[in-house]
Amino acid sequence: MKTYLVGGSVRDELLGLPVQDHDYVVVGASPEDMERLGYRPVGKDFPVFLHPQTNEQYALARTERKISRGYKGFEVFTSPQVTLQEDLARRDLTINSIAKDEAGNIIDPFNGVADLESGILRHVSPAFSEDPVRILRTARFAARFGFHIAPETLALMNDMVHNGEVDALVPERVWQELARGLMEQHPSRMFYVLRECGALARIMPEVDVLFGVPQPAHAHPEIDTGVHIMMAIDFAASQHFSLPIRFATLMHDLGKGTTPPEQWPRHIGHEARSIELTRNLCERIKVPKDSRDLALLVARYHGDVHRAEELRPATIADMLKGVDAYRKPVRFEEFLRACACDFHGRPGYAGKPYTQAELLKKALIAAQQVDAGAIATELSQSSIDPAELPAAIHHKVRKTRIAVIKKELLGEDANTAGSDTS
Repeated sequence: MKTYLVGGSVRDELLGLPVQDHDYVVVGASPEDMERLGYRPVGKDFPVFLHPQTNEQYALARTERKISRGYKGFEVFTSPQVTLQEDLARRDLTINSIAKDEAGNIIDPFNGVADLESGILRHVSPAFSEDPVRILRTARFAARFGFHIAPETLALMNDMVHNGEVDALVPERVWQELARGLMEQHPSRMFYVLRECGALARIMPEVDVLFGVPQPAHAHPEIDTGVHIMMAIDFAASQHFSLPIRFATLMHDLGKGTTPPEQWPRHIGHEARSIELTRNLCERIKVPKDSRDLALLVARYHGDVHRAEELRPATIADMLKGVDAYRKPVRFEEFLRACACDFHGRPGYAGKPYTQAELLKKALIAAQQVDAGAIATELSQSSIDPAELPAAIHHKVRKTRIAVIKKELLGEDANTAGSDTS
């Protein structure tokens, strides 16, 4: 029985990166041997055990055989006779097929160390094509490390897309890998890789069609909508923003992909189209509620936020209510950050101040001073017909919020709400 450190922990150590988790493979042992030594079994699909003291995972060396489409379509074989090299051969990329023995010696049968030094993502064997998740993982590693993909690996990924293997991906796994990729240092690289091999058109066609769609040059020096989206999510990553913010940034301009070409480069009404496209995409790949809801709000209102300095106080008050800023101020902050990513995601804009966000924060602070409960109590004690009371409360709360927003933004001498209440 021999134990080896394998996979990402060896790779990251060789790269000089922090090692988060240690993964071990055990050669020459049976499940009974592991349990006899006090290891606790936890694996469902193949034998994995937790160390009795450290709780780290130890997997028995195994091989796999493809029996059906998809990443679950494998038959797993474990035996004390399975060698370390056989176990490493089933892995996806050479940089993940490096092991280290208990004496600290590196075992590298597939030249993964050389690929690490050259910055190359290369498949270990033709078996790479048997698991469509490996397309997503390879794209994600490109986003994490900035490595190039070996031409033969990219060709294999293209074949997997064209033969339909990528269509066997389950929604939950698609979201899991995309979410992890969005949280990498340069998430745009993941999407460029997916687009290059043709997978983006199958997984997220709403994003894929944005490339090549022009925008007005005065507002978007980068012109291309797809390029703009990539710049925006990279800006979000540079600010270490949360996953919901990064996903909302990715989604905000989907409607531009459905603008008729004869209307280019203008995209009138793209916000409304973005809402429906975002909702459908989120349903298809099972996006969690927090990311979905923020993406829908940013799709709907990002244009209004960019025009905040031109909006009437009434419009601002209604937008604050529409995004639920009064009840969810923390999410409102995330909402503004996603809109800022849209603003900064173009050449020359990264260092510019986004004054619209500060204006809307001031408006919210002012509007939060309005005591809706006190207004409701006051009106409930008046002679208003009970059937008309809810509408009356809503009207007065809105009118009062508009007035305080107007006072905050336009100064002490601003006129009363007047026509702004309509």
